[in-house]
Amino acid sequence: MKLLEENFIGKQKLRNRIVMPPMCMYMAEDGLVNDFHIAHYTTRALGGVGMIIVESTAVTPNGRISKNDLGLWNNKHINGLKRLTDNIKKYGAVAAVQLNHAGRKSEIANSLPVAPSAIYFSDKYPIPVSLSVDEIHEIIQSFQDAAVRAVEAGFDLIEIHGAHGYLIHEFLSPFSNTRTDEYGGTHENRVRLLKEVLLAVRSVLPKDFPVTVRLSAIDYLDDGLTIEDSVKTVQAVEALIDAVHVSTGGISGTFEKIQDYPAYQVQFAKAIKDAVALPVIAVGQIKNYDLAEAIIRLGNADLVAVGREIIRDPFWAYRLAKREGLDYPMPEGYLVAFNSK
Repeated sequence: MKLLEENFIGKQKLRNRIVMPPMCMYMAEDGLVNDFHIAHYTTRALGGVGMIIVESTAVTPNGRISKNDLGLWNNKHINGLKRLTDNIKKYGAVAAVQLNHAGRKSEIANSLPVAPSAIYFSDKYPIPVSLSVDEIHEIIQSFQDAAVRAVEAGFDLIEIHGAHGYLIHEFLSPFSNTRTDEYGGTHENRVRLLKEVLLAVRSVLPKDFPVTVRLSAIDYLDDGLTIEDSVKTVQAVEALIDAVHVSTGGISGTFEKIQDYPAYQVQFAKAIKDAVALPVIAVGQIKNYDLAEAIIRLGNADLVAVGREIIRDPFWAYRLAKREGLDYPMPEGYLVAFNSK
């Protein structure tokens, strides 16, 4: 079964093609890992997934989506995350982290959100402050500093969040970016922040350390991102990344009309896969083994991210491996349960 084959992102080997995507748990305080995170992620590693991408982890305090996001803006976050990565890797999964700045979708109290342009996400959000060029450079530095801490915390891979309406996506989309300087207007200018973040992060990472990007391939808006835009974006940063994680939407809480159904985003993963020589991760309403296997077999993606189903069943991957007769490590007490009727 191709879903259970070993695979690589860059030089990082994964035991299979099953990815646990980043899903916000909103359980942290002051950005710190606690016992919930240890239990939550360790269980999924024990359950057999190939790679765990730890939830959106903020590079600045006001870059959090909520006050309960994890963080990497301070050295105090390193020890807890090191404990987390040690546990994930102990049970055979690759430990990845998604670095993010929430931009205009930040809901931190007593802090005005920032964005490329002073356009709100929806009428339930405040109008954000448009970033100056100097402030953009400070955020790039924050991504770089967080990457250094991520390595110290023991992560095997870093994903840069450029999707779901957060800051980098806000710069990429012509819907939310109406700037007229070097960070707005043309596609080349709109992709500049992502490229500069990747260059800054790459400059402080060990040789061959894998970096991926998550993108929203389309905005579901007439004046938003198209799949053609996103193909151009990936091509513009292809030399700086080792894989692309393809999602959609999230740029507007007022105007987007998204109709989801099983594997509804896979067509966009396929379009990007056809255009670049990079592994592609598909995600979105992928709930059963046969569907996940078909996505790989048909050449639509190289890896499959299974989110909500792995929340519901931490042993989703292990059950498949057992069905296929593969021997994944499992504590003896667990084997009794899985081997009995």
